Amino acid sequence: MQALPKSQLLRFVEQAYHLARRAVARYSSKFSKRRYTLHQHIVLLCLKVRKNTTYRTLLDELIEMPRIRSSLNLEEIPSPSTLCKAFNRLDMAVWRVLLNLSVTLLPTNGVVGIDASGFDRSHASKHYTKRTKLTIQQLKVTLLVDTRANAVLDVHVTTTRKHDSKIAPLLIKRNTGEVAVLLGDKGYDDQKIRALARETGVRPLIKHREFSSLHKAWNARLDADLYGQRSQNETVNSRLKRKYGAFVRSRHWWKQFRELVVCCLTHNIDKAL
Repeated sequence: MQALPKSQLLRFVEQAYHLARRAVARYSSKFSKRRYTLHQHIVLLCLKVRKNTTYRTLLDELIEMPRIRSSLNLEEIPSPSTLCKAFNRLDMAVWRVLLNLSVTLLPTNGVVGIDASGFDRSHASKHYTKRTKLTIQQLKVTLLVDTRANAVLDVHVTTTRKHDSKIAPLLIKRNTGEVAVLLGDKGYDDQKIRALARETGVRPLIKHREFSSLHKAWNARLDADLYGQRSQNETVNSRLKRKYGAFVRSRHWWKQFRELVVCCLTHNIDKAL
C-alpha cells in the first residue's frame, strides 16, 4: 500500500519538533514528572498559534490527528491547563532562541526592513467596545524582516508609545552581523540611528523628513529599487494578522509578548515549508 503524502500541517509539526530538540533539553529539570517533554509542549503551543485557536479546541481536534500525535510520540493528550502552565514556564529566552533557529531555515540576503504595527490586546467585538465605551489598548510590535524570503529576524513589543527612534537601536545592536542594509521610513529618521548603523557595518537606507530642499534632494538620491523592498515589512505584518489573528489572546502583558514571538516563529516555519 502506497504511503500517504505528508500534509502541510504534518510537515510544520515535524519542523517545529526538530527546532525544539535543537533549542532545549527533553525535560525542564531532573524533578520533572516526565509525562510530557518540553519538545512536545513547544510544538503544541506553536500549533495553537498556527491554527489561531484556543487550548481546548486544539486538544479536541488533536484527538482526530493520529499522524500528528505519532510524529510527536504523544501517547496521551494533555489537558488545556497543562499546556497553559507550560506556556507560563517557558521563558522568553527560549522562544527567542527558537526564533533565531527558525531564521536558518530560510534564505536571507541582509537587506532588512524595520517597521511597526499595532496588535489588539483583546478580541472583544467593536460593537461591544463601542456600547460599553471601552478603549482597547494596542501593543506596538516592531519587526525586523529580511526581504529575500520575508523571514522575521527579530521582534520588539511594547505597551507604551515608545518612539520608533528609541526602538531601532535595540534591534540593530541585537542583530549585528545579520543586517547589511537597513530600510526604514521617516519614523526612523534620526542621526543616532544612522551613526549606530554605520558603526556596526550597516548601510542605513532611511528616508529623511523633508524640512528643506536639501532633505528632498537626499530622498531623491535614494536607491528606489532597494528602498522599495521595505514594503515587505507591511506584507509580513498583514500576513501575521490575517493568518494568526490581529489580537493576542493572553491577558498578562508578559504572556502577550511571548505570544507574539511565537507568532513570528510560526511564520518563519510556515515560510520554510
